[in-house]
Amino acid sequence: MTGDASTIASILLPLNGVPSESEALAFGLTLARRFGARLEVLHVATDGRDVAPLAGEGLSGAMVEEMMTAAERESNSRTVSARSLLQRALDADQAAFGSALPVQTETTPPMPGAPGVMFRCVKGREHDVVAYAARLSDLIVVPHPDTVEEALSSAEALHAVLFDSGRPAIIAPKTAPASVGRRICVAWNGTAEGASAVFCVLGWLKQADSVHVLHSPEYQRRGPVASELVSYLALHGIAATSSEFTPKGGEVGAALLAAAEAQGADMLAMGAYSHSRLRQLLLGGVTRHVIAKATLPVLMAR
Repeated sequence: MTGDASTIASILLPLNGVPSESEALAFGLTLARRFGARLEVLHVATDGRDVAPLAGEGLSGAMVEEMMTAAERESNSRTVSARSLLQRALDADQAAFGSALPVQTETTPPMPGAPGVMFRCVKGREHDVVAYAARLSDLIVVPHPDTVEEALSSAEALHAVLFDSGRPAIIAPKTAPASVGRRICVAWNGTAEGASAVFCVLGWLKQADSVHVLHSPEYQRRGPVASELVSYLALHGIAATSSEFTPKGGEVGAALLAAAEAQGADMLAMGAYSHSRLRQLLLGGVTRHVIAKATLPVLMAR
């Protein structure tokens, strides 16, 4: 997925109950219009049968049945809320653009180049459902977590995309941006994950007004350095510049975001989880900080 209009026909947006879903929907609808793509809004519903193995021993059949019924009821309520949230987003989008995006179903014939929206509800484990859907999507938009803790505890959709789909994810900002992909910063540290992010964003880079490579000795790992990336991009006709940022107190993530802001970037591309998720959980990390604190769209890849 290289991110230009010729390759983006299917955009996936999983809803997972975080407060910023309205902003993510607005962002996803804008991208659907920009690329003439279908936005699939995916809601993962709880299967009441999955509650039974968690009920534990010592509970009667009637108690387990009651727990399953309550879980189904709660799941149905969340599905209704998700549909309502999408409808409000569609109404706001229509008011902003002066025309309504067509709502499609799974049986709607493919309409290449025509933007549209589809709501899909699937029962199952969130990680599996999102990963499977993402594998046949060109672009995956993930709502922004509300806090650092939420970035760890409720980032199941993001982890499903990054670790099990073979696709990158774009974390939507909490506030809908005026533009996206016109002034792009690439966070570069020489890793395979960073190289994957560059490849995924090549199409965006070719269409951007400016491209800036951000690097730092504290961020760099074993691999090509920033100047080599600039030369590589030049082979693709991309005139990129580079600059070094300086973390204060070892806060690489904060310094990276500050450097992107200083460049006036409206998009950041970077590799995610160069270290394991367990190391990120125990020690923190650049990925964790950027996920929680970014105010601009961030494309992450592994």
